[in-house]
Amino acid sequence: MNQRIAQIALVVADYDDAIDFYVNTMQFKLIEDTPLGAGKRWVLVEPTGGGCRLLLAKAKNEEQASRIGNQTGGRVFLFIHTDDFWRDYKRLVSHNVEFVSPPKEEPYGTVAVFKDLYGNLWDLIEPVQ
Repeated sequence: MNQRIAQIALVVADYDDAIDFYVNTMQFKLIEDTPLGAGKRWVLVEPTGGGCRLLLAKAKNEEQASRIGNQTGGRVFLFIHTDDFWRDYKRLVSHNVEFVSPPKEEPYGTVAVFKDLYGNLWDLIEPVQ
């Protein structure tokens, strides 16, 4: 039996703002944006290298909205690997993405922590080859 995590739901405040950030700033691919009625949409984005997709899920109530930007209680939520750390780091900085830790070399690669448009923490990592 083969299993894999296909997508992770990321609670967002607005579909279009989230799409803009992930497609234009992060350079993810928009895989699907299907209206489901009553203002709900099925929105999938994916890193250019493939892998696990993000389902951008608009908060539908106050409880869900309270989790936007802090789905993990302040821990790094998502980890994105790149083949060129400095290229991606400079591009994100040029889009005014906030880095909460400076780039550093770790035994596993070059890494820095940044916030997405809602404040979720991400690791940008170029793994050691």
